[in-house]
Amino acid sequence: MRMNKKEIHLHYTTLHLTEADRETQDLVQEAQRAASRAHAPYSKFKVGAALLLSDGTIITGSNQENAAYPSGLCAERVALFQVGHLCNGQSIRKAAIAVPHVMGEQIIPPCGACLQVFAEYRNAQDSEIQVILANGSGHLLVAPDISTFLPFSFTNKHLSSD
Repeated sequence: MRMNKKEIHLHYTTLHLTEADRETQDLVQEAQRAASRAHAPYSKFKVGAALLLSDGTIITGSNQENAAYPSGLCAERVALFQVGHLCNGQSIRKAAIAVPHVMGEQIIPPCGACLQVFAEYRNAQDSEIQVILANGSGHLLVAPDISTFLPFSFTNKHLSSD
Protein backbone atom coordinates (compact mmCIF):
# COMPACT_ATOMS: atom_id res chain seq x y z
CA MET A 1 0.00 0.00 0.00
CA ARG A 2 1.32 3.40 -0.93
CA MET A 3 0.58 6.37 1.30
CA ASN A 4 0.25 9.92 0.05
CA LYS A 5 2.96 12.25 1.24
CA LYS A 6 1.64 15.05 3.42
CA GLU A 7 3.49 18.03 4.74
CA ILE A 8 2.85 20.12 7.81
CA HIS A 9 3.51 23.84 7.58
CA LEU A 10 3.84 25.72 10.83
CA HIS A 11 2.34 29.18 10.75
CA TYR A 12 3.63 31.70 13.24
CA THR A 13 5.06 35.19 13.46
CA THR A 14 7.91 36.49 15.56
CA LEU A 15 8.00 40.09 16.71
CA HIS A 16 8.87 42.27 19.66
CA LEU A 17 6.29 43.18 22.28
CA THR A 18 6.48 46.83 21.22
CA GLU A 19 5.33 45.83 17.71
CA ALA A 20 2.24 43.96 18.92
CA ASP A 21 -1.27 45.42 19.07
CA ARG A 22 -2.47 46.85 22.41
CA GLU A 23 -4.67 43.83 23.22
CA THR A 24 -1.71 41.47 22.81
CA GLN A 25 0.59 43.74 24.83
CA ASP A 26 -1.94 43.88 27.67
CA LEU A 27 -2.43 40.10 27.64
CA VAL A 28 1.33 39.46 27.73
CA GLN A 29 1.68 41.89 30.64
CA GLU A 30 -1.03 39.96 32.52
CA ALA A 31 0.87 36.72 31.86
CA GLN A 32 4.08 38.34 33.13
CA ARG A 33 2.30 39.50 36.30
CA ALA A 34 0.93 35.99 36.78
CA ALA A 35 4.46 34.58 36.50
CA SER A 36 5.50 36.76 39.44
CA ARG A 37 2.94 34.83 41.53
CA ALA A 38 4.34 31.42 40.61
CA HIS A 39 5.27 29.00 43.37
CA ALA A 40 8.51 27.57 41.98
CA PRO A 41 10.86 27.05 44.93
CA TYR A 42 12.50 23.96 43.39
CA SER A 43 13.00 24.73 39.71
CA LYS A 44 12.96 28.55 39.98
CA PHE A 45 11.27 28.33 36.56
CA LYS A 46 8.40 30.81 36.81
CA VAL A 47 5.71 30.79 34.14
CA GLY A 48 2.54 32.84 33.79
CA ALA A 49 -0.46 32.36 31.54
CA ALA A 50 -3.26 34.76 30.64
CA LEU A 51 -6.32 33.68 28.67
CA LEU A 52 -8.55 36.21 26.91
CA LEU A 53 -12.14 34.98 26.75
CA SER A 54 -14.83 35.84 24.22
CA ASP A 55 -16.52 38.24 26.67
CA GLY A 56 -13.26 40.14 27.33
CA THR A 57 -12.53 38.48 30.68
CA ILE A 58 -8.89 37.61 31.35
CA ILE A 59 -8.13 34.52 33.42
CA THR A 60 -4.58 34.04 34.68
CA GLY A 61 -2.55 31.22 36.15
CA SER A 62 0.98 30.56 37.32
CA ASN A 63 2.89 27.35 37.80
CA GLN A 64 2.54 25.79 41.23
CA GLU A 65 5.26 23.35 42.25
CA ASN A 66 5.23 20.77 45.00
CA ALA A 67 8.09 18.81 46.57
CA ALA A 68 6.43 15.70 45.07
CA TYR A 69 7.01 16.98 41.51
CA PRO A 70 4.07 15.30 39.78
CA SER A 71 1.74 17.01 42.24
CA GLY A 72 2.43 20.47 40.83
CA LEU A 73 0.68 22.11 37.91
CA CYS A 74 1.78 24.24 34.98
CA ALA A 75 0.59 27.84 34.57
CA GLU A 76 -1.36 27.02 31.43
CA ARG A 77 -3.41 24.27 33.07
CA VAL A 78 -4.04 26.38 36.17
CA ALA A 79 -5.61 29.01 33.91
CA LEU A 80 -7.40 26.56 31.61
CA PHE A 81 -9.01 24.66 34.46
CA GLN A 82 -10.22 27.95 35.95
CA VAL A 83 -11.93 28.70 32.64
CA GLY A 84 -13.59 25.28 32.74
CA HIS A 85 -14.74 25.81 36.31
CA LEU A 86 -15.64 29.52 36.42
CA CYS A 87 -16.45 30.55 32.86
CA ASN A 88 -18.50 27.75 31.39
CA GLY A 89 -19.74 28.73 27.95
CA GLN A 90 -17.04 31.30 27.24
CA SER A 91 -14.56 30.51 24.49
CA ILE A 92 -10.86 31.27 24.70
CA ARG A 93 -9.76 33.74 22.01
CA LYS A 94 -6.10 34.23 22.92
CA ALA A 95 -3.57 32.69 25.28
CA ALA A 96 -0.38 34.45 26.35
CA ILE A 97 2.31 32.40 28.08
CA ALA A 98 5.22 34.30 29.61
CA VAL A 99 8.54 33.04 30.91
CA PRO A 100 10.02 36.36 32.08
CA HIS A 101 13.38 35.05 33.30
CA VAL A 102 14.32 33.70 29.85
CA MET A 103 16.30 36.39 28.04
CA GLY A 104 17.63 36.71 24.51
CA GLU A 105 15.60 35.30 21.65
CA GLN A 106 14.78 31.88 23.14
CA ILE A 107 11.03 31.17 23.32
CA ILE A 108 9.70 28.40 25.57
CA PRO A 109 6.63 26.46 24.33
CA PRO A 110 4.02 24.83 26.58
CA CYS A 111 4.71 21.24 27.65
CA GLY A 112 2.94 18.36 25.95
CA ALA A 113 0.41 17.91 28.76
CA CYS A 114 -0.61 21.58 28.53
CA LEU A 115 -0.85 21.38 24.75
CA GLN A 116 -3.16 18.39 25.08
CA VAL A 117 -5.43 20.27 27.49
CA PHE A 118 -5.42 23.30 25.17
CA ALA A 119 -6.40 20.98 22.30
CA GLU A 120 -9.34 19.65 24.32
CA TYR A 121 -10.65 23.17 24.99
CA ARG A 122 -10.08 24.19 21.37
CA ASN A 123 -11.95 21.12 20.15
CA ALA A 124 -14.85 21.74 22.55
CA GLN A 125 -15.28 25.37 21.53
CA ASP A 126 -14.68 24.61 17.81
CA SER A 127 -12.76 27.86 17.24
CA GLU A 128 -9.11 28.74 17.11
CA ILE A 129 -7.09 29.85 20.13
CA GLN A 130 -4.35 32.27 19.18
CA VAL A 131 -1.19 31.58 21.19
CA ILE A 132 1.41 34.19 22.15
CA LEU A 133 4.66 33.00 23.72
CA ALA A 134 6.74 35.67 25.44
CA ASN A 135 10.15 35.82 27.07
CA GLY A 136 11.79 38.38 29.35
CA SER A 137 13.42 40.27 26.49
CA GLY A 138 10.08 41.11 24.89
CA HIS A 139 10.41 38.59 22.07
CA LEU A 140 7.11 37.05 21.02
CA LEU A 141 6.10 34.08 18.93
CA VAL A 142 2.48 34.39 17.78
CA ALA A 143 0.67 31.37 16.35
CA PRO A 144 -2.87 31.55 14.94
CA ASP A 145 -3.95 28.40 16.78
CA ILE A 146 -2.80 25.87 19.35
CA SER A 147 -2.66 23.28 16.54
CA THR A 148 0.58 24.93 15.42
CA PHE A 149 2.23 23.28 18.42
CA LEU A 150 0.20 20.05 18.49
CA PRO A 151 -1.03 19.25 14.98
CA PHE A 152 -1.90 15.63 15.86
CA SER A 153 -3.79 16.09 19.10
CA PHE A 154 -5.78 13.29 20.69
CA THR A 155 -9.41 14.33 21.15
CA ASN A 156 -12.75 12.81 22.01
CA LYS A 157 -13.17 12.09 18.28
CA HIS A 158 -10.61 9.30 18.74
CA LEU A 159 -12.56 7.57 21.49
CA SER A 160 -14.83 4.68 20.64
CA SER A 161 -18.53 5.44 20.94
CA ASP A 162 -19.46 1.77 21.58
